[in-house]
Amino acid sequence: MQEKIKGYTLIWFRNDLRLHDNKVLEQAINEKLPIIAIFLFNDKRFSKSTFGFKKIGKFRMKFLTETVLCLQNKMKKYNIPLFIYNKYDKEVFLELNTHFKIINFFYQKSWTYEELQEEKRIIRYLSKRIVVKSVFNQLLFNVDDVMKLFSEIPRSFSGFRKKIEKHCHIPNLLDYEIPIQDKIEVKLGDEINLDQLAYFDSNYKKYTVFPFLGGENEGVKRLDEYFFKTKNIAVYKKTRNQLLGINYSSKFSPWLANGALSSRLVYWKIKEFEKKIIANESTYWLFFELLWREFFKYVSMKHGDSIFKKEGIQNKKVYNIIDNDIIKSWVEGKTTNDFVNANMIELKLTGWMSNRGRQNTASFLVHNLNQDWRVGAAYFESLLLDYDVHSNYGNWMYIAGVGNDLRNKPFDVKKQAMIYDAKGEFINKWL
Repeated sequence: MQEKIKGYTLIWFRNDLRLHDNKVLEQAINEKLPIIAIFLFNDKRFSKSTFGFKKIGKFRMKFLTETVLCLQNKMKKYNIPLFIYNKYDKEVFLELNTHFKIINFFYQKSWTYEELQEEKRIIRYLSKRIVVKSVFNQLLFNVDDVMKLFSEIPRSFSGFRKKIEKHCHIPNLLDYEIPIQDKIEVKLGDEINLDQLAYFDSNYKKYTVFPFLGGENEGVKRLDEYFFKTKNIAVYKKTRNQLLGINYSSKFSPWLANGALSSRLVYWKIKEFEKKIIANESTYWLFFELLWREFFKYVSMKHGDSIFKKEGIQNKKVYNIIDNDIIKSWVEGKTTNDFVNANMIELKLTGWMSNRGRQNTASFLVHNLNQDWRVGAAYFESLLLDYDVHSNYGNWMYIAGVGNDLRNKPFDVKKQAMIYDAKGEFINKWL
């Protein structure tokens, strides 16, 4: 048993699975106490959503597991143990309290429904004597600066972008040194390894456009490759709507989604590239996409549970239905449209779909098939490697006409296929 002669700061890692630019870690270091950490795999991760899809499908689970194990291994260098559990039970904290005198409990602040429920559940398990602190750890800008700038978050992205670009600055990366502490000779938690994902078909890497592993190391490596080795960022605006190949887009989103990459790190790498090599429309456009990501986070912060409701943030009556046979045809790529089908099969077999594909398949489900947008959002939540609650539901509301765009204009999917897959190469690959 670890002697309880010292107090400890306990970090709860969520979707901030990195050591760089991590506000929670910085706060823990500042307490000048030994640090221990936990990661809790959601015990409902294999359960199904209201619409019948697994909350986390096999692709995202594999990527998440790789990310957590990478973080655990990186922390060993500093003798900071990351205890991994397959549950959110009270027994986790009873076990921790048996070995450690926990003084502080720090974690990343969230504001969407399921994440808030997790927080409430865990805080109930903590001793009243423990100092509990949550901090914003997934935003590009300082939240206080943004809230001072807007009396309320604008409905339109352009209104948000123009004002925030003019009046807000993006903070520098956090600068802290992780101390090497005395080794802690306690092994707690559950054994987690990739062998537990034996059901996973690794052959998908032969044909996916996202053949990367999860984890901070891989995310940082991809940053360097895309920016400084291939310099593909310099043509990002021209290639971002393509469908085939590893480098048509940055592919940063899965690491951003689980926090293996900080969005601020991506921003400052853009600035470094612009300073050393070139600043052009493409380098700006990648920043533009980071702003969209940021915007949806503030939309969800403002509107709360409305982002999950059929009427969306507009509280607009919609008459789409749920027909299980039609939805099944969409999920399996067996609709009347080959472009939609090819994108849906790519998603099913790899956990990835291009931005162009997402917009078209979503529009087709809602406007051509007249199905409830929330079913599509739940399916994307299950399958997408880069699922992010704010961006996923923000984009689906947008397509369905109940979000930030008042126009509710469907995509002409046939025309889109002619523009973005003129030679049929993408369709031929998947069908």
